[in-house]
Amino acid sequence: NGMEYFNTFGGNPVSCRIGTEVLRTVKREGLQQHAYEVGEFLKRELRSLQTRFPIIGDVRGHGLFLGMELATAEKQPLPAHADYLINRMKTKGILMSSDGPDHNVLKIKPPMVFSMENAQELIDHLATVFAEDFMQA
Repeated sequence: NGMEYFNTFGGNPVSCRIGTEVLRTVKREGLQQHAYEVGEFLKRELRSLQTRFPIIGDVRGHGLFLGMELATAEKQPLPAHADYLINRMKTKGILMSSDGPDHNVLKIKPPMVFSMENAQELIDHLATVFAEDFMQA
């Protein structure tokens, strides 16, 4: 019959208890609603940056898992610009990464406790980096 599926967590009562407590905490602290609200704010602000910086080809995602695609006006991917932005943001204490087949989509996936103030700080730093000479595609 082949190998049957198993894992080290299957049926473990401690793992089940931890999972239950995590779900209770998410509900009790309103973390889903918080992620939605902060994510919508971030998406709105990223789209505002998109109107100022044409290098931002697309902004997409849900909640606190967003993507910002960097491309030319002709839709050519800009992975070197994504790498530059990631490295510049690192100097500001913000960790980001890229994704996509062309590595030109910036992943924005902060922790659930990410606040509106944190989101505004992220937007401010992104605006500063997008205004740098190298980012003018």
